Amino acid sequence: MSQRRKKQKRAGQGGGAVPSLSCIEPNAAGIDVGATEIFVAVPQDRDPSPVRSFETFTEDLQRLKNWLQQCGITTVAMESTGVYWIPLFQILEKAGMEVCLVNAQHVKHVPGRKSDVIDCQWLQYLHSVGLLRASFRPEERICAIRSLLRHRDSLVQMAAAHVQHMQKALTQMNLQLHHVLSDITGQSGLAILDAILAGERNPAVLAQLRPARVQASEEIITKSLVGDYQREHLFTLRQSLQAYRYYPSLITACDQEIEEQLQNLDSRTPPDASPLPPERYPHRPRKNEFRFDMRSELYRIYGTDLTAIPSINALTGYTVLAEVGTDWSKFRNGDAFASWTCLCPQNKKSGGKILSAHTRRSASRVNRALRLAAQTLERSTSYLGAYYRKMRARHGAPAAITAAAHKLARIIFHLVTTREAYDESLFAAEEQRQRKRMENKLKRTAKQLGYQLIPLRQTA
Repeated sequence: MSQRRKKQKRAGQGGGAVPSLSCIEPNAAGIDVGATEIFVAVPQDRDPSPVRSFETFTEDLQRLKNWLQQCGITTVAMESTGVYWIPLFQILEKAGMEVCLVNAQHVKHVPGRKSDVIDCQWLQYLHSVGLLRASFRPEERICAIRSLLRHRDSLVQMAAAHVQHMQKALTQMNLQLHHVLSDITGQSGLAILDAILAGERNPAVLAQLRPARVQASEEIITKSLVGDYQREHLFTLRQSLQAYRYYPSLITACDQEIEEQLQNLDSRTPPDASPLPPERYPHRPRKNEFRFDMRSELYRIYGTDLTAIPSINALTGYTVLAEVGTDWSKFRNGDAFASWTCLCPQNKKSGGKILSAHTRRSASRVNRALRLAAQTLERSTSYLGAYYRKMRARHGAPAAITAAAHKLARIIFHLVTTREAYDESLFAAEEQRQRKRMENKLKRTAKQLGYQLIPLRQTA
C-alpha cells in the first residue's frame, strides 16, 4: 500500500463521529495545520471519508481546495500555527472561502486522546456550532508592509548581534574601548577599529582618532587601548566588523521597498488640509530610523498627526500602521482596541472573589511599542506625563506603564477614527479636577494634624 493511501486510511479511522448540535455553519470545515501534513474534516454527510490528510506541497494544497469546493464548503477554521498556515490561508481566501483563523489557546480539546484527526474534527465541530471567533487580520496590503517591518526588525537585531561579537573580541584582548565610548559603531569607534585592523598598535596614535566632541578624554581612551592583541581575536573582530557593515545596505533597500508599498495606501488627508506642523517633540535622528520621512507618510495615510501625542514617534506610529492597518471598523470602540492590545485587566472570578486582574500576556508588537512609549513619559511635562507619575506613585512603575499605555491606545484610536488633531487643552478640565482633589486632600491632612492651610494669595 502506498504511503499516501496509508495516510488516507489512517485519517479515515478518526476518533469517530463528533456529536452534532444545532448547526449555525452547516458548510464549515476544520483544518489542523502542520509543517509537512495537513488534516481536514468536513461534515459527515459531505463525503464517504469526511477526514482526509494532505501534504503541504502547493499541488496538494490545490487538491485540498478543490476537495473542499466539491464538498460545498464555504467557511473554514484553522489554528494560527507558526507560519505554516499562511500558504493555505492565501489559497483558500483567493478561492472565495471565509477563513476563520483562531487562536490555538482558545480551541484546546477536552482532556483525553489527542491526535491530528481529532483536532481537525474538533475544529470543524466548534466552527459549525458558532463557538469560534476569528482573530484580527488586516488587509493584504497591510500584511505586506507588516512582513517588511518584521524583516527590517530582524535585520537590526542581526546587526546588533555582530556588534556584540565585536565587543566580545575586544574584551578577550582586554581592550576596554567599548566601555569608554558609548557606541563603538560611531564615527570615532569605527575609525579606531579600522586602524587596529590595519595594524596600528600604538595607543596614543589610536586615541588621536577621537573627535573633539567625544566626552572621554584622550588619556582615558589611551589606557583603554592597551591590551593583548591576539591573532584569533583580531580575525573575529575583522569578520564581525565586515558583517556589521553589510546590514546598513540591506536596511536601506528594505526602507525603499517599504516606501514603495506605502504609496499603495490611500490618502485620508483632504486636499485643503493644512500642512504638517513642525515636530512638537524633536529629537536627534537615530542610527536605525527610516531613511525616508515616515512622519509625513503617517499623516497622509491616517489624516492626523500621531506624533503630536507625547511619547509617540514615527516608529511607534508605523508599528501601529503595520499591525492594525487603516480600517479600524472591526473594533467597536477604544476600549475594544485596548483590549485587543492586551492592555486591559483580565478578571478571573470564582466564588464571588477576584482571583487575578492582571493583563494577559501577549507578544503583540503594538503592546510592546505602546509600553515603550509609556516609559518615556516619566519626565514629560504634558498631561500624560503627569498621569504616568501619578499612577507610578500610587501603584508602582509596572502598573503605571500599563495604565499609560492603555490611555495612549485609546487616544490613538480616537485620533485615527475621527481624524481629529491631538489637543492638549482638552485635558485642562481633568487637570483642574485633579488639582481640586489634591487641595482637598491636603486640607484634610492638615486638619488631622491640627493645622490650617492658607492660600498664598491671601497672605500677600
